[in-house]
Amino acid sequence: MDWKTFQALLSGVNKYSTAFGRIWLSVVFVFRVMVYVVAAERVWSDDQKDFDCNTRQPGCANVCYDYFFPISHIRLWALQLIFVTCPSFMVVMHVAYRNERERKFHAKHGANNGAKLYENTGKKHGGLWWTYMLSLFAKTSIEIAFLYILHRIYDSFYLPRLVKCDVRPCPNTVDCYIGHPTEKKVFTYFMVGASGLCIVLNVCEIFYLVFKRLTSIRKKMSKNREMAKHVHYSKENSCSDCTLPMSSLEMQPLKPKCPGHLQATLPAHLRASAPNLSSAA
Repeated sequence: MDWKTFQALLSGVNKYSTAFGRIWLSVVFVFRVMVYVVAAERVWSDDQKDFDCNTRQPGCANVCYDYFFPISHIRLWALQLIFVTCPSFMVVMHVAYRNERERKFHAKHGANNGAKLYENTGKKHGGLWWTYMLSLFAKTSIEIAFLYILHRIYDSFYLPRLVKCDVRPCPNTVDCYIGHPTEKKVFTYFMVGASGLCIVLNVCEIFYLVFKRLTSIRKKMSKNREMAKHVHYSKENSCSDCTLPMSSLEMQPLKPKCPGHLQATLPAHLRASAPNLSSAA
């Protein structure tokens, strides 16, 4: 497997990742791919040859090896690394799709008018945010699934020095010895720990993206609420000049509608006169 080509493909993901995503990519390459290529692959290279059983029965050693090691650690980790990094390519393909749409839009409407479909094709908003979240959930699920498979096959990641096999065509219960058991156990725990660290980083990135999205939505709602208050306050100020409250209208003196004309005076016999109280007394 050409790991350099694999690394070159994944390097494009680093441009669209958060800080947690960049740490995850570094852990994958430094603590998993490099350890796999440099050390672990050599330890398991002659695994079947070092599996020695105390019998000369033809086929017994091969059957016992297949029974206790249905899939080699090294091949299982290779599959895990391939599957766990594939969801990251969804983000790269989505960004490439956005770039293609932007290119077609500029070709149709011209690039000089300043119109754009996306402010930044690599910014995680809209559909790209959901694609990124889906890739995180997929990577976490794949990591957990492979850890569960390794746990079920190899009994809690433990490698004994001696196994007893009574599978046919072995004539009786035979003792089989595993080559480099302590070294393989150390590498197994190391790879399991690195996988667990990647799961923690993925979960932290999921919570970080959700928190950031909720904070952005809350800020947008607060901004819209402030704008609505400002518009309402402006309307109240603009209408306060054209209408007066009733108390102000009652306090103003009434003026004649036609100030240029004299008001008609009543005849003398129609005028009301106050009673003479002194004469009544």
